[in-house]
Amino acid sequence: MATAHTKHHDYHLVDPSPWPVVGSVSAFVMAVGAVTWMHHMFSAAPIIFGAGTIGVLYTMASWWGDVIKEAQYKGDHTRVVQISHRYGMILFIASEVMFFVAWFWAYFNAALFPADPVHATREVLFGGVWPPKGIETFDPWHLPLLNTLILLTSGTTVTWAHHALLEGDRKGLKYGLIITVVLGALFTCVQAYEYSHAAFSFAGNVYGGTFFMATGFHGFHVLVGTIFLLVCLFRAYAGHFTPTQHLGFEFAAWYWHFVDVVWLFLFLCIYVWGHGAEAMAHGAH
Repeated sequence: MATAHTKHHDYHLVDPSPWPVVGSVSAFVMAVGAVTWMHHMFSAAPIIFGAGTIGVLYTMASWWGDVIKEAQYKGDHTRVVQISHRYGMILFIASEVMFFVAWFWAYFNAALFPADPVHATREVLFGGVWPPKGIETFDPWHLPLLNTLILLTSGTTVTWAHHALLEGDRKGLKYGLIITVVLGALFTCVQAYEYSHAAFSFAGNVYGGTFFMATGFHGFHVLVGTIFLLVCLFRAYAGHFTPTQHLGFEFAAWYWHFVDVVWLFLFLCIYVWGHGAEAMAHGAH
């Protein structure tokens, strides 16, 4: 009977799991709670939303915990399986890139054609200029520049941690991850402070909508990446990861570099170029 369960291939046949069903039900409950809460349909809506959210978070933690066990203790993640996982992560990041393409498209569609005759309302809404009249943009060389330096530095520290892991330097791995997590949290705090002092809002104007969707969506990715790296830090202290078996950390580093690159485009296009357009518009008037 023992030979019947012996593995004679390099592939991972996943065991039956309850988490797809539990996650689907939790996501449905969370969505119903969110919709009914926003429409003020009944008083228990926040409780339903909270229950669904807890279920989703529990599913995420449990499911990823199972994946960690498969990789760390069961030896299911062979080199062949790791290649497939890398392809999957690459495709996931590519799909995230397309999210940001949509936000940039919306921003530049409005910014490059503020008086487009095809869209008759733009002349009325924007005043024929970009940013629209009455919008005071952020100074890119203040908090946005600080956040740029923070993210670029964090990209350096996560690379340091990766190279330390490859060299078998556990202390360097931990220190690099600690600094990266702290910098990620600092970025989020600075952005929250910046948002609280914005001279425009999300509602009522195209500039605010596109600005907050693009930068806010990126800020959400920074938060997710920080949690991703924090989990890697806990795993590092638990003795996980080796120079040849560290997909979880490698994917976290990939994700963090992706967040860095997107921010550079946001900084240059929305903050620097947008602020320059405002200065030119004011100079013309």
